[in-house]
Amino acid sequence: MTVHENRTVVMVTGAQSGIGAAVTAAFRSAGQCVAACDLDPEIVGLPHGYHVDVTDSVAVDNAVEVIESELGKIVTLVNCAGILRPGSLLDMTDADWEKTQAVNATGVFYVTRAVGSRMAQRKAGAIVTVASNAALVPRMDLGAYAASKAAAAHLTRCFGLELAAHGIRCNVVAPGSTDTPMLQDLLAGKGATSLIEGNLSQHRLGIPLRRIATPDDIADAVVYLASEQARHITMQELTVDGGASLR
Repeated sequence: MTVHENRTVVMVTGAQSGIGAAVTAAFRSAGQCVAACDLDPEIVGLPHGYHVDVTDSVAVDNAVEVIESELGKIVTLVNCAGILRPGSLLDMTDADWEKTQAVNATGVFYVTRAVGSRMAQRKAGAIVTVASNAALVPRMDLGAYAASKAAAAHLTRCFGLELAAHGIRCNVVAPGSTDTPMLQDLLAGKGATSLIEGNLSQHRLGIPLRRIATPDDIADAVVYLASEQARHITMQELTVDGGASLR
C-alpha cells in the first residue's frame, strides 16, 4: 500500500494544452487529485506532472506504476492525447499515417490496458476517451485523423464491454471544432467563419449553434461521464459539436 492509500486519482493524457489542459483544470477545480501526463517534457513543471509517451507501452506501464505509488489509486482515466496530420490520403506519407495511429489509437490501447487492468482488480473506475466528430462522418484532408479517432472510439467501447463485469464504465466524448492550438494550426490564420458557415467545396456542414466550442465545453462533458451522475452509462458516445454532425 502507498502512503496515499486513501486518495484517489484522475489520470489525464495530453494534459499540457487544449482539451487535456481544460479537463485537468476541471477535475482539479472539483477537488480531485490529477496526474497530468504529456509528451511535452515541460509537463513535469506542473503539479503532479508526468512525462509520458503514450506510444511506448513500457513507458506507459511504468508511468501508471509510479503514479499509483506516488499519488494513489487511479479511479478515472481520460485519454486526451492526440495529434493531427492533415492532408489527402493519396498523398499521405507512411510516417504521418503511422504516427497518427500510434498516438491517437494505439496510445489509447496502451494506456487503457495499463489502467483498466488495475481498475478491474479493484472493481471500480471510469474511463473516458476524447475522440472526434470527424470519426462519425467522412472529412476531406482529415482521413488519417478520422480513422484513428474512429478506432479509438470503438476500442473504448470494446474495453467497456470487457470491463463492465468489473463495474468499470468506458465512454467517449466526440468534440467538433474546438478552440485549441491544434485547430488554430489547422486554420493557419484563416479564421473560423468557414467552420461555422460550412464549406460546400469540402462537403462540410456548418455548425447549427454558430459557435466554436471552448475546451471547457468538452471538459464539462468528460467530467459528467466520469461522475456518479453517469453511473449507469457505459459504451456510449457523447457528441459535443454544436450540432455539426446532425446527430
